[in-house]
Amino acid sequence: MNILQPSAWHPALISISCRNRSWLQDRGSLTRRIQARCNDFHVRPVFQSLAKVYKDEWTIMGLRYGELAMVREVYLYCGDTPVIFAHSVVARKDLRGAWRGLSGLGNRSLGTVLFTNPRIKRTPLEFKKLNAGHFLFVRACSKLQSRPSNLWARRSLFTLQGQSILVTEVYLPAILELTL
Repeated sequence: MNILQPSAWHPALISISCRNRSWLQDRGSLTRRIQARCNDFHVRPVFQSLAKVYKDEWTIMGLRYGELAMVREVYLYCGDTPVIFAHSVVARKDLRGAWRGLSGLGNRSLGTVLFTNPRIKRTPLEFKKLNAGHFLFVRACSKLQSRPSNLWARRSLFTLQGQSILVTEVYLPAILELTL
């Protein structure tokens, strides 16, 4: 992974459809919301390793330039269709602390951990419309049949015992096919 210049993440959504807004602004468990609309939900991990993170990530995580962190990337599927690309970052030192069990999640959703512990706190959501120049757009599109012109993403920090995990969720076009 390369280090890029910081990109602007925004605290509010601008110029977005009501359907997209509903998915992006929901602060509950995204896993649960998808499971309620999909009979065949599953998680497919695609990357998990210590890696360098991007500048807009190490800044919000309080990491030093070049410091390694655990990066986990998964797709959330409904049947054979990917609906979310999730990218999570945990400081290496926190893998021995509050987040020590994360390295063994395998094909389980991170949301099953984050939303079952009432001591875990979540910061306000930040939003970004990703395009082909953003590293997450490129990674998220790798499982898509056709590449859209842009994708919406949101991110927030989850904190437990003073230690944080940054969770970014990229909404793939098929998410809108899941009805209420």
